[in-house]
This record gives sequence, structure tokens and C-alpha cells, in this order.
Amino acid sequence: MELMLERIEQRAGAQSLLYPLDLVLVPNAITVLLGATQAGKTTLMRVMAGLDKPHAGRVKVDGVDVTDTSVRERNVAMVYQQFINYTSMTVADNIASPLKLRKEANIEARVLEIARKLRIEPFLKRMPGELSGGQQQRVALARALAKNAPLMLFDEPLVNLDYKLREELRDELSALFAAGRSTVVYATTEPTEALLLGGYTAVMDAGELLQYGPTAEVFHRPKSIRVARAFSDPPMNLVAGDASPNGVALPGGVVLACALPAGTSGAVTVGMRAGALGVRERAGDLALPGVVELAEISGSDTFVHVKTAVGELVAQLTGVHVFALGSTITLHLPPRQVFVFGADGNLLVAPGGH
Repeated sequence: MELMLERIEQRAGAQSLLYPLDLVLVPNAITVLLGATQAGKTTLMRVMAGLDKPHAGRVKVDGVDVTDTSVRERNVAMVYQQFINYTSMTVADNIASPLKLRKEANIEARVLEIARKLRIEPFLKRMPGELSGGQQQRVALARALAKNAPLMLFDEPLVNLDYKLREELRDELSALFAAGRSTVVYATTEPTEALLLGGYTAVMDAGELLQYGPTAEVFHRPKSIRVARAFSDPPMNLVAGDASPNGVALPGGVVLACALPAGTSGAVTVGMRAGALGVRERAGDLALPGVVELAEISGSDTFVHVKTAVGELVAQLTGVHVFALGSTITLHLPPRQVFVFGADGNLLVAPGGH
């Protein structure tokens, strides 16, 4: 199924919720809507589903204008952050409900298959009220998957689950999406989740669609600082500099050697992902001595905040490391791993020099 959005706008009174945007989803693939809270992801999904009519623009499905078609007349499945189940039905009947509407054969076997994949098989005879929040969310996911609609919308469906279950279900959903024939839209605030799900990513910010393309391409070549900020966790280190014949002149007399596009002059911004900074020197690295301001351990990584001549930088180091506050440290940065953005905020140089 091909879903096409043409000059879609959405407002609430005088407030713009979505600025004019065009988007053609890649059929039978997963598209991740990535952006912070209030970026416009849910608003856009409601327009896609037919729950809300856009203030302006058109929604087309396989070339047919469905802008005025209600959600009841569209074959869409949607799962929200907050689970929605039929409280008077058992788990099995909840999952089977879309299959019964279509009068499918082998309903019991299909319900059992989906329940096993989402690890809710032991709860099939229970009522939703007897389950935990995470279990109920899995029931809602199972019902949506059972519907097997040509358009499936998932609005941060794993956000209320614990970390371990979220990781497990993310892997399961990736496999289920890959094996299906649906066009899937999955909203998240987490860049890591977008990378794990793969497919395509549409980066949104404050109601604007900033970039859409294959997930890896958007990650490695964010077209602007705004995209880079949205698609970095932890946030990308950004340092102001000036274009020079040898590369970029940074604060403190530091010069970053890199090839800028011909004719580049004036102010630029250098972006460094936290994972590109290390504490071990490698040939050709730019050395950035500084003082440790904070060191925090998160899972199997250590995040070190360092005050340097070019500004405060955050390095993401694999493993558990101990750094005394106020101690001196030297961060090392391979020039080939930097981003450079022009005065207009648009990308000039991406890692690898392309």
C-alpha cells in the first residue's frame, strides 16, 4: 500500500501543529517517525489513520484521495502509548476480534501463533484487567498484528514497558514487520530505537518534517543541525568555528584538519558524536586536553563530560570507567568522523569526507 501526504497542515486554533509537509511512504516497509515530545508525530499519525482531517492538504492511498474518508472506512490498525483492549473479552477474544470480523479460517491457530511470538500465550484465557500494564500492551499489539491491515500505525507502543521487555519486543516486532506485507509507521523519541528497527526514518521537529530516507543514510548524513540533534543520543557535541584554508579554526587556537567544499568561508559548526571521542590516541587524531566535570555510568557505557578549550564535550566510552572530578584528561577525535554544518545550519561535510 502506498500512502502519500500532499502539503498536509494541521492547526489547533491559531497554533500550528503541523507545518506544510509532503511525504510518500515506501510501501510494505517500516517508516520510523523520530522526534522529541510534541514534534508532531502523533498528530501526523492521526491524519494518516483518518482519525483527524487535516486543516489543509490531501491524503492519498494507492493514488486515491481518502482525505475525507473516516477511520471506520479505512483498513488501518493503530496501537497507542496507552493500551486499549476490550475489557469484557478474554485475551484470546481480543486478539481474535479482527479475525472474526473478516470471518477467517483457523482463527484459534492464528491467535496462538501471535500470542507465542509476543509471549502472552499463558494469558489467553484471562481478562485484560487481570494482567499487568506491560502484558496488556502486548495484547493490544497482538490484536493490531492479527488485523494485518495494509497500514499499521504504532505510536510509541513500547514506551511504558520495562527495559528488558522493550528490548525483546523490539526485536520481535522487527522480525514481524519484515515478514509482513503492511506499510508500518512507528513513532519514537529514541534514536537508538530507530536504528534498531531500520527501514526508513522521517525526522520531525516542532511540527516540521526535516528529512526522510533510509535510516542509515539519515543517521550518517543528517541534512542539517536540527536533524543531527534529533538523531543523536546522547546529543551531538556542537562547536562553533570558522572556515580556514587548513580546515576549521576552533576556539582556543585548535585547528581541525578537514576538506571543506570549495568556496566555504565564515562561521561553521563542527559536530562530533559522543561515540567518536575516545581517550586512547590513534594516528592522526586531534588531541583535546581538558578537565573532567562529570562522569556517569549508564548500562555498559561511561559518559564523560570534559571542559576543553573548544567547549564542553561529552564522550561516550564503552565499558565502566572511573574518572575523578577535576582530573585532567585528553580526548582524541579522528577528523574523518566529524560533521561540519554551514552558517545556514545545513550539512557541508559528513564522516568520511562525503
